[in-house]
Amino acid sequence: MKKGLIAKKIGMTQIFDEAGNVVPVTVVEAGPCVVVQKKTSENDGYEAVQLGFGDISPKGVNKPMQGHFKKNDVAFKRTLKEFRLDDTSAVNVGDILKADTFAVGDVIDVQGTSKGKGFQGTIKRHNQHRVKMTHGTGPVHRHAGSMGAISDPSRIFKGKGMPGHMGCDTITVQNLVVVKVDAENNLIAIKGAVPGPKGGVLCITDAVKA
Repeated sequence: MKKGLIAKKIGMTQIFDEAGNVVPVTVVEAGPCVVVQKKTSENDGYEAVQLGFGDISPKGVNKPMQGHFKKNDVAFKRTLKEFRLDDTSAVNVGDILKADTFAVGDVIDVQGTSKGKGFQGTIKRHNQHRVKMTHGTGPVHRHAGSMGAISDPSRIFKGKGMPGHMGCDTITVQNLVVVKVDAENNLIAIKGAVPGPKGGVLCITDAVKA
């Protein structure tokens, strides 16, 4: 990983490219991110930087985290994320990273938390079919159906699609392209969709499989 940023999802829109084609984009507010902590191979065994994003009142920060921010002499931040960089020599504690960290044409990975759907049945959760609505099938049209054999193997195999909690998963969408960068307002337009709701926190890094 060469570079990374914490961002907030603003929403989706569309823009036109030079050829007049419509490009669906997700607009994110990327930065400003402050370098809260720097980890080195000598002290921590690996190279990484901890970035902070989004201001927060001191009342919303517990004492251990207040000491963490004060030790490094940076403002209190709402979100902290760590990025393992190949080379951390170019950044120092207190540096501000903005949207111009990425440029138009960069291929990136975007990680976020998907929308929570609560408890869902097998039709919505696993795309299973319902029972036909006629010929006496009864009030079980959206039920899960058979769980498996009785005597052998006398159990349900792992991975069986069943009702349960859906959403709120960490999702990474790979190989998205940066279409536009507004450095003045810290906005980045990314081609395609990214995980999570509007206002959700995202991690943007250069693509690992580009």
